Amino acid sequence: MAAAAPANNEPVLDDEIEPVADETARQAQRIVASYAADAEECRMLLDMLGIGPVAGGAADAG
Repeated sequence: MAAAAPANNEPVLDDEIEPVADETARQAQRIVASYAADAEECRMLLDMLGIGPVAGGAADAG
């Protein structure tokens, strides 16, 4: 799971965020897809979580 927000309410900087493991991202993508109302909502949610597909439709080889 992701780390909790800082107790001091300071924003988390981009360089402090670590990418999730490939398998974790795939599992999260499946869960989001199963609950999304349609493909557009799925894409939006995956993008918001930072686990959306890469441009061109190819999976990220990492």
